[in-house]
Amino acid sequence: MSTDKQISLSSSRLYDLQSLLEKQIRLARQGNINEVEVLSKQASSLVGEIARSGILESAEFRSRREQLRKLYQDLCLALTAQKAEIAKELSRVRKGKKTVEVYHNNI
Repeated sequence: MSTDKQISLSSSRLYDLQSLLEKQIRLARQGNINEVEVLSKQASSLVGEIARSGILESAEFRSRREQLRKLYQDLCLALTAQKAEIAKELSRVRKGKKTVEVYHNNI
């Protein structure tokens, strides 16, 4: 395969990865963690292909590399926010359960 075709294919993979990350961020912010997990498997496969191609090592793709790094950071922040929201909700449920148990025991 010619170098131009390799760059074109790798560039296409970078676009696919960017699209997947953007979709994961949207889904994470909506609380759809199961779908984020499904997409993470696809993203992982793309990352492997991109890493093997070595395209992100070239200077011409430096801005693209930084863009992907920023998307990964945004995804981590969105997932962390969802984790905090879930922990908060779980705490409320546990508190409610204890209240019901106390109420039930005092009847």
